[in-house]
Amino acid sequence: MSASESIGRRKMSLAEMRVRVTLETAQAAGLLGGARSARVAGRVPAELVAAAKKSAGISSDTDLIEIALARLALEDDFGAKLVRNKGVLPRDVGIEF
Repeated sequence: MSASESIGRRKMSLAEMRVRVTLETAQAAGLLGGARSARVAGRVPAELVAAAKKSAGISSDTDLIEIALARLALEDDFGAKLVRNKGVLPRDVGIEF
């Protein structure tokens, strides 16, 4: 096995792990588990779909949509909170490590 093949397999393994953790977190948040009653349709570039499937390590369109929606639904707003808190801590506060 070449180094690039080994790296590719490691990336796939990490992608699969991210998908699993995302779906488990969405399940725990009550976002999954119900009936699949909503239908989502749209036209997007085939290259985008192929790249997203490859990145996630999945082959099903339905699974791709589910993981993409779960990631969006679970996305946190850490960056926005960080920016909102700029200047809240006084500059003269001593922080010891």
